[in-house]
Amino acid sequence: MNITLDGQMLFDEQDLEIQPSGFNRTSMEKSVPGLNGVLSIDLGQRSREIKQKGTLQAKSSRLLDKRIAAISAFIDGDTHKLVTNAGRQFDNLRMDVFKLYNERISGAGVAVDYEIVYTQLD
Repeated sequence: MNITLDGQMLFDEQDLEIQPSGFNRTSMEKSVPGLNGVLSIDLGQRSREIKQKGTLQAKSSRLLDKRIAAISAFIDGDTHKLVTNAGRQFDNLRMDVFKLYNERISGAGVAVDYEIVYTQLD
């Protein structure tokens, strides 16, 4: 099984890392006249950040640019589903950042390292 984003196999599994952070809760504190202390109102669970790091490879720079463009299209404000090769599923992801670095010639063509930052909405 390959890693997919909305059912599309866009990523290589080489050097792939997915790092989910923990969920956060938010609360609001208010003071009330005549009441000793503060009133704490739980606003519930909020979003969390998920980072994906890896390497993209292609036989030519033109093919690598096509892969990069296909991934960049997911920075659209919509939510998406990421499924890992181990079957772990992350729903309601909004892609916020897609960074590329260290483009180089590899044995099979060209390669570039990348980092994607998603926000998993609750």
